[in-house]
Amino acid sequence: MNVTSATVEEVNAAAESAAAAFYPYSRSAPALRARFLRAIALGIEGLGSTLIECAARETTLAEARLVGERGRTCAQLRMFADIAEANQWIDECIEAGDPSRTPQPKPQIRSRFVPLGPVVVFGASNFPLAFSVAGGDTASALAVGCPVIVKAHSAHPETSSLVGKIVSLAAAECALPKGVFSMLFDAGYEVGVNLVKHPRIMAGAFTGSRSGGVTLWRAAQARAQPIPFFAEMSSVNPIFVFPGAAAARASAIAAGLHASITGSVGQLCTKPGLVFAVDDAATKVWLEALIPLLSRSAPATMLTAAIHSTCQRLLDERARIEGVRSLAQAQAQAQAQVQVHAPAPAGSTHAAAVLQGVDVDTFLRTPALHDEIFGPTSLIVQCSSPQDFLGCARALEGQLTATIWAEPGELKDQDEFLWTLEQRAGRVVFNGFPTGVEVGRATVHGGPFPATTDSRFTSVGTHAFARFIRPVAYQNELS
Repeated sequence: MNVTSATVEEVNAAAESAAAAFYPYSRSAPALRARFLRAIALGIEGLGSTLIECAARETTLAEARLVGERGRTCAQLRMFADIAEANQWIDECIEAGDPSRTPQPKPQIRSRFVPLGPVVVFGASNFPLAFSVAGGDTASALAVGCPVIVKAHSAHPETSSLVGKIVSLAAAECALPKGVFSMLFDAGYEVGVNLVKHPRIMAGAFTGSRSGGVTLWRAAQARAQPIPFFAEMSSVNPIFVFPGAAAARASAIAAGLHASITGSVGQLCTKPGLVFAVDDAATKVWLEALIPLLSRSAPATMLTAAIHSTCQRLLDERARIEGVRSLAQAQAQAQAQVQVHAPAPAGSTHAAAVLQGVDVDTFLRTPALHDEIFGPTSLIVQCSSPQDFLGCARALEGQLTATIWAEPGELKDQDEFLWTLEQRAGRVVFNGFPTGVEVGRATVHGGPFPATTDSRFTSVGTHAFARFIRPVAYQNELS
């Protein structure tokens, strides 16, 4: 499917239509919004294998992965339907007045949350369902009464079209205003920037690259009326392996790291891009188990040619840094072994797993080694002792996740290290791996910049709707 960018007129029409729909939709019954979201979920499931086959063809992601993603997408829609129906997100609070209070009477005040207005949602390249047209951003905005304009991702336009039609049909079935949902395509970046700058748009949500997210975020802040723009962007998701865990759990660490680094060709925002470990015999055991696993990993097709090209360029640049050494390199040209689950999109290329290593001193003095490389690769940072972990944690930028592998008692004197990780990450994982984000009430999928543009919010879980609401107080209301 050839992607044709929406015209300026189409952008304006979508924004004006969303603005016109805002009043009636924001005032619609909670049960109606819930019905709308559930109808979307039912429609997506009704597409059956057609949707999965289309998404696999466009992205080359495994069908099993996409089936799971579809399930997550529909579960999110139903979760936010329940939130909409309960109407508890308004968090109403009433303070009784006291006219007899001196020296000034106390007014009666009632507060509640209200929706911000039309929201633009940017589809993600690596999640064609769960973070795209009817993903968590869209579901959470619709749940609280915000119309949504989706800027579909050019990496999977046919998949986006299939889901977009389902959302539009559900809106019509529920007799909702036309502007409650619309979708635009963009072959470049102009449509997205124009949407963010449009005065009718009141918020934005984005999952993607740091460069793209920052560009849109700055455009949102440069408006005459700045708006909140929630971008999930860059994260290296560091893992710290303490000696006790290295000695006790070598097999689990090696197998888990292999799966976490190579899963979805390393194209996950929570992929561990940095692993800090003590240079000792225990680390050598799990590292010697990990290296052949990665070396034998079959190459696979990345989502787009641009993503592949960027990955290869950054790996080449890292390899030229003095002190960086190659630990494992899978064979990129093993065509017969390539795990391609559908014909690859034109221009895309296969990527092979790469593991590199560096000593802690080189890491600390080389900021380029702290940056994310989106793909099936990671960097092992070899430290002298666990005391080095605190300095390494301090040197990191904001992250979505940080992971600790440790045995009971190893963290007894590590309060400042744990506190530092809390300042750097939105989610701290113990004796596990960061890939995979549970959807639930306690979930935090966010973090300090550049992981996101606003660390106070999550883009996954029941509290994701908080990005699209604001408080209003009513004082001395008329009866």
